[in-house]
Amino acid sequence: MGLAMARNVLRAGFPLLVWNRSPGRCEPLVEEGATHVPQPVALAAAELVVTMVSDGAAARAVLLESGLLDELAAGSIILEMSTIGPVAVGELAAEARRRNVHLLDAPVSGSVSVAEAAQLFAMVGGDARAYERAAPVLDAMTKGHVLLGPSGSGAAMKLALNSMIAITNESIAETLTLATSFGIDPELAYDVLAGGVLASPFVLYKRSAFLHPDSEPVAFTSALMRKDAELAQELAARLGVRLPAAAAAARVLEEAVEHGLADADMASVITLLSRNDPTEAP
Repeated sequence: MGLAMARNVLRAGFPLLVWNRSPGRCEPLVEEGATHVPQPVALAAAELVVTMVSDGAAARAVLLESGLLDELAAGSIILEMSTIGPVAVGELAAEARRRNVHLLDAPVSGSVSVAEAAQLFAMVGGDARAYERAAPVLDAMTKGHVLLGPSGSGAAMKLALNSMIAITNESIAETLTLATSFGIDPELAYDVLAGGVLASPFVLYKRSAFLHPDSEPVAFTSALMRKDAELAQELAARLGVRLPAAAAAARVLEEAVEHGLADADMASVITLLSRNDPTEAP
């Protein structure tokens, strides 16, 4: 995701500094005109920093433990576009405010292919004026973005959205399992899903992941979706909200990870449903 997003920023004409924990991943961007820096603290030369990492610990390491926040000029903006939840965002935003830096939480909806086409949608929380200043960079990476409220609003909305995705993913798996167990051809069953009232962009682009997992590239792993589902459950508990369907989907994702499917696409939960013995390894 980060590579595709950075490439779109570069193609929009912005000068770009890049850093990744795996330096080789920056090489394609350097070949296209970006400048690689050896440490994240060197990103402080920019007026706006975009982070796209796996979890809250990684975001804290890049922004705080590296010294980057200490070196950013007053008034600088951080676009934290990872899915790390409002608690982690709140901690980082508070650290940023103490240094007169604006941190906007701006997680996105979409897959790698969607990122490559600059068709992501960003959910943003934070200061309105900082959002206005960051809008041209968001425009380069997304088809749209919206300021939802104060710091943490974007992060909370992303967890709500990913709860729905986890439920939808589980629902597709269960629907196909029930239909095919009766003897219906899976391709035909998916035709019904894709052509009926429940069709959606998610249903359409996950077709190959469910039907042809051996040949379809992984778009979003079970482990990452489990992480997001757990963050959503933590937020729901903190707010006193019941999410029974999301909780059930989270339990299946946990089972998928426990049975060796952590790095497989989240559609791999379907393999758990076809076993007579749920403890049987894949």
